[in-house]
Amino acid sequence: MSDNESANEEDWLALRPQEPSPSQCCGSGCKPCIYDVYEKELAQWERAKAMQDKSLLMGKKEQSNNSELNPDTFTAFSVSSVEQLTEDTYQYKFELPGNSSLHLSLGQHIVLRGVVNGLEVQRAYTPISPRNAEGYFEVLIKCYEAGLMSQYIKTWKRGDVVFWRGPFGGFPYQPNKHGELLMLASGTGLAPMIPILQSITDDEEDETFVTLVGCFPTFDKIYLKPLLQDLAQYWNIRIFYVLSQETSLEKLPWSYQENTYTGRLNEDLMKTIVNSCRRKPFVLICGSSAFNEDMSRYLKAAGIEEDSCFVF
Repeated sequence: MSDNESANEEDWLALRPQEPSPSQCCGSGCKPCIYDVYEKELAQWERAKAMQDKSLLMGKKEQSNNSELNPDTFTAFSVSSVEQLTEDTYQYKFELPGNSSLHLSLGQHIVLRGVVNGLEVQRAYTPISPRNAEGYFEVLIKCYEAGLMSQYIKTWKRGDVVFWRGPFGGFPYQPNKHGELLMLASGTGLAPMIPILQSITDDEEDETFVTLVGCFPTFDKIYLKPLLQDLAQYWNIRIFYVLSQETSLEKLPWSYQENTYTGRLNEDLMKTIVNSCRRKPFVLICGSSAFNEDMSRYLKAAGIEEDSCFVF
């Protein structure tokens, strides 16, 4: 191989897309996944190399600044506010140009990219803002002490630019399709439930009953209390809380005592809640994988079949 051929080969190798590391996959089953994007870019690179035409790679772009969400490429969004909700959970607001909207379907998530110590990490989060929100979107994020992405997120301040791609997933909700929705949410698993709840309360024609069960460690760690209290005022919305680390309801505000349980959401409590539903429920579940598995098992024991459940 001549020096020119060797240099040309090195040029092409430098342009070859890098295979993602496991930390770059958010693990939420996105389509396209980061690995799908890599396969597409690799095929594009192989075609360009075979034809010795680098211009065929010009279409490749890793990020965009046009503020239009895209599942294939990352788009820049600016942080407009940071609000700490509990000791480890924050609500972040992002700007959208003009009065534009993300145009998400209900319960859809978006994927965040962060770089920590030179390592790229990606995680999925569900916006909690109403799907028709204009000029902004909001995300609820719990930060973990040892979490790589959490280290990146904790540095955010107003005006910082971060990159998102999406949207992915979602629940194909239709008004009045289900008599009652039973929502089982653990911690930030509350996020995909909020836009669905708001779409129901915003639609006067939608008469779907909703029973939301929010599982948190303590009363102080319940997220978005004012919003949830407002939603609970609607005739068709009931909200229960299950607090795993509280031992007594006496210290809770009286307005919470009647609809709060201490301990964990177990099989017996699940049967009680299912039996209290006003119509046969369709169940939405969001939490850790262990929570989701437990809920599915308890629901089965309560007579709810798998085809009447949706897991985010």
